[in-house]
Amino acid sequence: MPLGHIMRLDLERIALEYVVPCLHDIGFCYLDNFLGEVVGDCVLERVKRMHRDGELADGQLAGPSRGVAKRHLRGDQIKWIGGTEEGCEAINFLLTLIDRLTSCIINYFTIYIFQAMVACYPGNGTGYVRHVDNPNGDGRCITCIYYLNKNWDSKLHGGILRIFPEGKSYVADVEPIFDRLLFFWSDRRNPHEVQPSYATRYAMTVWYFDAEERAEAKKKFRNLT
Repeated sequence: MPLGHIMRLDLERIALEYVVPCLHDIGFCYLDNFLGEVVGDCVLERVKRMHRDGELADGQLAGPSRGVAKRHLRGDQIKWIGGTEEGCEAINFLLTLIDRLTSCIINYFTIYIFQAMVACYPGNGTGYVRHVDNPNGDGRCITCIYYLNKNWDSKLHGGILRIFPEGKSYVADVEPIFDRLLFFWSDRRNPHEVQPSYATRYAMTVWYFDAEERAEAKKKFRNLT
């Protein structure tokens, strides 16, 4: 049996037996050791090079800051990437696997992958205040975050992603450890925050879109402009 076929079956099994039930029951889940050490290292080194070469820019806020300094609300540096850029073969492989896995989860949506976002919190105590990725129906349905932080100790380094599941009496803390892939619903079911980071913290985020909601959002934007 071809390796690609085996991989597809494995991803489908993981999606149907673990990811889908978790998303249905609690709205989020994560997988550890997703790529493995060798490929994960390749992704990490490429992201580090982007950071070192000054390719990352300050992330922008979607709404007004109401007099609060922007760095206190959102302190990451980002770059949008498609994975086909020169030297991004490992990132492209990562995005392909995420795409195959996610297609098993949301096969009733049109699989529209937005450009992946590379993000770095530079370790100066900045984070990202509580927010919702898709609060107003922009089309995003699932958020996928791949973490790239080796030897991460949240007691020392902070940087936890805290999820506040809608209607639940608990919060969920996700440590941004190397080779961990997190999934959660992008809408108001999962407000979340990135707690202040005191070491350089890398991640890649990919969003998947509901085609009908995305088209409606674009139509509303055109009407406003």
